[in-house]
Amino acid sequence: MEANKYKEDDIEIKPKVERMPGEPTGAFKGAAWAALLLGIGAYLIGLFNAMMELNEKGYYFAVLVFGLYAAVSLQKAVRDKDEGIAVTPIYYGISWLAIVIAIALMAIGLYNAGSITLSEKGFYGMAFALSLFAAITIQKNIRDTEQAKNRSN
Repeated sequence: MEANKYKEDDIEIKPKVERMPGEPTGAFKGAAWAALLLGIGAYLIGLFNAMMELNEKGYYFAVLVFGLYAAVSLQKAVRDKDEGIAVTPIYYGISWLAIVIAIALMAIGLYNAGSITLSEKGFYGMAFALSLFAAITIQKNIRDTEQAKNRSN
């Protein structure tokens, strides 16, 4: 037998992992988590290194946290309503209002920030947008995975 040929016993065959219908792929889940960590990480590193007063840093941090919560809340409310799950009009309205306020606070804060350059403003805006989008995607992935598990049981 040749030295570079394998015997059947030497080959480890891994079983193919089957995804449940409707479940996001591992790559998509990983990409969403990577985007969230990248967006939040870049934003926070930028804040840590920024030459601004501590109260300004606190403002931008609070807007990020508020925006993340508002984005996830809105995603849940919209999806619940779409799937026929009861959502009170007040909660649905507050969810939309919260995301609009979070984005407006970020935009107004960056527009009026005289202590940071235009490129820094763009950096914060893009890191904020990436973080919000990733948070929405992760919440959707978690919900899709749970629904797929429940369907298979």
